[in-house]
Amino acid sequence: MKKLLASTVLAAGLYAGAGTAQAADCGSVSIAEMNWASAGVAAYVDKIILENGYGCTVTLVTGDTMPTFTSMNEKGEPDVAPEFWVNSVRTSLDAAIAEGRLIQAAPLLSEGGVEGWWIPKFLADAHPDIKSVQDALKHPELFPAPEDPSKAAVHNCPSGWNCQVSTANLYNALNAKDAGFDLVDTGSAAGLDGSIANAFEKKTGWLGYYWAPTAILGKYEMTKLSFGVEHDKKEWDACTAIPDCPSPKVNAYPVSDVYTVVTKAFADKAGVTMDYMKTRQWDNQTVGKVLAWMGDNQGTNEDAAKYFLETYPEMWTKWVSPEVAEKVKASL
Repeated sequence: MKKLLASTVLAAGLYAGAGTAQAADCGSVSIAEMNWASAGVAAYVDKIILENGYGCTVTLVTGDTMPTFTSMNEKGEPDVAPEFWVNSVRTSLDAAIAEGRLIQAAPLLSEGGVEGWWIPKFLADAHPDIKSVQDALKHPELFPAPEDPSKAAVHNCPSGWNCQVSTANLYNALNAKDAGFDLVDTGSAAGLDGSIANAFEKKTGWLGYYWAPTAILGKYEMTKLSFGVEHDKKEWDACTAIPDCPSPKVNAYPVSDVYTVVTKAFADKAGVTMDYMKTRQWDNQTVGKVLAWMGDNQGTNEDAAKYFLETYPEMWTKWVSPEVAEKVKASL
């Protein structure tokens, strides 16, 4: 029994020593805090977990898609981009991975970034026959235009956004005007969000473009409609995404690949954290709920990260070892 006890104590000591060595190995880490909400929250989730669970010293640096990618690819910094929408740099990223400069870790958003045309869930539940955009266009009476309820409306993106172009082309491809629908310019991001909030307050129908994960879809339950076709990238690039395409066809929005990207140097120096980086992912609904909480409580990215860690332990504790999870919980 004494031998067994001594062996256990020795093993525990060795394990603790290994943990200390691993923490020391992590060192200083720089993480891109991208300038949109979900990515900013993800950066703070990583900061809290890496600092308190792995003993890293973490610095957050302001980021955006192209500048962050260029800096990581050419200078090897920052070390980590937690939420990287890779479609926009896919060719260059593939080259950087092949040449050993960058590593693509886990898909942060398990479903990817999602775009489409949506209706309120309460309307979808009340009208189970509406499964597709084409089905919705058969019911103009359910989707009153905000300025003239005698007409129906498809709500577009704000001016200057890429999605304004694709939505307008799809509106034309679907002959929505002939079906009695106006294409409504929402004016701004706040205007688009406000149109959804207003529809829920009045319990009226709403049809238009939106994307996930977002605070609005975390606060208001929406149902994404099918376009009845698969995404055709060739058609998308040649017409759907081109302003005033003369002969657009019905097309589906692409799903955006959203991954965590790290530098090879980071993987080499902080390898103890790579199991976490290769495991960590959350779903759009959870992200939406966290962002909705953030908006309702005027919280910061850090506030929202702590809210996530406190509210969803059943999710994030699966990303780390029990020992790391306990350290993180103790820090909250």
